[in-house]
Amino acid sequence: MKSAYDVVVIGGGAAGLFCAFTAGKRGRSVIVMDHADKLGKKILISGGGRCNFTNQFAEPENYLSANPHFCKSALARYSPEDFVALVESHGIAYHEKKLGQLFCDGSAKQIVAMLLAECTAAGVAIVCDCKVERVSRDGGFRIETSQGEFVGDKLVIATGGLSIPTMGATDFGYRLARQFGLSIVATEPGLVPLTMSAESRLTDLSGVSVDAIAHFGEHNFRENILFTHGGLSGPAILQVSSYWQRNQAVTIDLMPDRKIATLLDEAKVNGSKALASTHLAEVLPKRMVQRWFEIFGGDRPVSRLTNKEVADIADSFHGWHVVPSGTEGYRKAEVTRGGVDTAELSSQTFEARRVPGLHFIGEVVDVTGWLGGFNFQWAWASGHAAGTAV
Repeated sequence: MKSAYDVVVIGGGAAGLFCAFTAGKRGRSVIVMDHADKLGKKILISGGGRCNFTNQFAEPENYLSANPHFCKSALARYSPEDFVALVESHGIAYHEKKLGQLFCDGSAKQIVAMLLAECTAAGVAIVCDCKVERVSRDGGFRIETSQGEFVGDKLVIATGGLSIPTMGATDFGYRLARQFGLSIVATEPGLVPLTMSAESRLTDLSGVSVDAIAHFGEHNFRENILFTHGGLSGPAILQVSSYWQRNQAVTIDLMPDRKIATLLDEAKVNGSKALASTHLAEVLPKRMVQRWFEIFGGDRPVSRLTNKEVADIADSFHGWHVVPSGTEGYRKAEVTRGGVDTAELSSQTFEARRVPGLHFIGEVVDVTGWLGGFNFQWAWASGHAAGTAV
């Protein structure tokens, strides 16, 4: 294997592989190196093994960043439709699960195989189990690794964030950015389960799932929430976790489709002598309803409930305020918020403004997508932008 290339890509995940074959198709000599023993590990576990590879409705509004405008250019130049066309060209069957989320009918292995096939067709060299020991710059870039020394005119960092360290996540990209004098927006776990203090957690409800709306500030997400031994998870909680601020309350509507006050009032009008919990257990998980009345009280025959008591019961279900004690951390986080400051990068090429030839793409950059295929679309779009430029 030769040691000098036009483009060296460090990181063999979604963004890195996409960037590599995009550059290779333009006639550039490209090598991808990764410290893992095989490429695309996070792709393989995504979407329950079926890879939620994009979202049909991906727009800039679905991304968090200190500069919300930064992502617009890349997303506009490589759309979900573009990636779907690539998937279809490889004969990969897929389906929409919900809310624009596209999954493989078969396996996430098909997406990894597609990316590797594109790299092979573009003449991209790949080296795994390759640990980068030192990077220096003298005109081009010199990369000293456990498998020898490589030189590249351009260097692309696609090493991801800190989420899921058991899959090999490291802070390499941030350390390299700092080495070259670039700023980092403070990192936090994103799309992560929220924890509750021992005295407030509802461990006896672990495993109960309910359709709900989770609110934080101006942001609200409607999907399932899941009670866990440690606190709360499920899609709605993961979504709101990316916006949640410590010591602040998340507000949850546990029955968004029906008004509990109306349901109880109707039961009163019909002369029911049953407990309020009996009526609510017809439309909500019974275990949850029973536990709710243990916490908040007020479970009496509906015929004896005052208007204020009905309103209080309704408020406890429609406006449950919970102050999480924290999150499950990077161990359970699907993504990393923060990263290389977008003010340091060109939104057209992802090149560092102060370090010509050095590019950062994917999760290592301070752009974080919602749950549901948005982060993969960012990987494809940012990889395409850099791959077109290097």
